Amino acid sequence: MDGQLLAFTGVAAGMIAMPGADFTVVVRNALVSRRAGVACALGIAGGLLVHTALAVAGVAAVLAAVPALLRALQLLGGAYVLHLGLRTLWGPRRARTEAPPAEAPSVAGPLRQGFVTNALNPKAPITFLSLLPQFMPAGAPVLPRTLLLALIVVVLALVWFPAVALLVDRLGRWLRRPKTARVVAAVTGGALTVLGAVLLLEPVWAA
Repeated sequence: MDGQLLAFTGVAAGMIAMPGADFTVVVRNALVSRRAGVACALGIAGGLLVHTALAVAGVAAVLAAVPALLRALQLLGGAYVLHLGLRTLWGPRRARTEAPPAEAPSVAGPLRQGFVTNALNPKAPITFLSLLPQFMPAGAPVLPRTLLLALIVVVLALVWFPAVALLVDRLGRWLRRPKTARVVAAVTGGALTVLGAVLLLEPVWAA
């Protein structure tokens, strides 16, 4: 692996591991079950695959050039993250009034949550658009190199987010204690709510 690929891998790993909506929604689902957490992590990797495909296709450049499209995407993403945050904050209260499910919940919901949370992240396409060209050697074929960089990002996500889900599941017995679960739900729900509100308000501040 050449020096530029090593540098890109380090930068991309740092970006992926940075706490944000993706990290929080994986923790939220991993507290439900290992299957839910891993499914959510795979959904996030799927969302990243969409962003990398868009970057390769040049669609990210269109989003950067048309602010209205970017703002619309940002509002959609913010609304969805805010929805997840409010659901998480309401979850412990709702759980006290509902009977426990008779069987393990489907993984379709967590998978969808992970995918939508990442796919509607308005910062991701711009980040890819600004990051990828910095690691393109002069004279190198653009498409194969971009595809390789995109593959590195997706592989890193497939390693990091399932690892987070498995770690949370390992700590699950302690994290699922009623008092601890309420604290974790308040923290993760509050974080998602704040992130969603910021995404919704940022276009207004920037106007």
